[in-house]
Amino acid sequence: MRKTSRFLFFLLFILLFLNGCNLNEVNKEEDIFQFKDSYVGDAGAVGNITNLLPKPNGEQGSGLELKTTEEPYGVILNYASVEKSEGTETNYEELALYNATFILALVHNADWVTFNFVEQEFVVTREELQRFYGTDIREFNNEDDLNRFIQENLEDKNKVTQFFN
Repeated sequence: MRKTSRFLFFLLFILLFLNGCNLNEVNKEEDIFQFKDSYVGDAGAVGNITNLLPKPNGEQGSGLELKTTEEPYGVILNYASVEKSEGTETNYEELALYNATFILALVHNADWVTFNFVEQEFVVTREELQRFYGTDIREFNNEDDLNRFIQENLEDKNKVTQFFN
């Protein structure tokens, strides 16, 4: 009887081990809109959002600060230098607008985002974005529609330049 229970225990262990290995193979691409209606105080959700957004060429995220003690609430993203890839220059204004649009569309109570790039700083507020786009960006419900909307608005280079002046 003792041999049988050891064998069953061993067999159960092997089955659990093999099943656990299969769980590691499930690698579903994250949908950034799963974090829609997050709050500034939810560091995990805001961190996941910012990790899924594009980074400037030659820079990487080096910290995230959440300003939640008094309204208006905001997010500060800090960047640090890394080795640059050849051939790709970053348009910081477009990148700041793109990333701020996603953050402010997804984080319900965020009113502003500051980007501390290595050589430049940008502050984008929800109010400024509302005027720039002429619509409430929180109404978008999927990444493709919001991305397409942003790209259409970024085509007007003068409009983008005026946003930061």
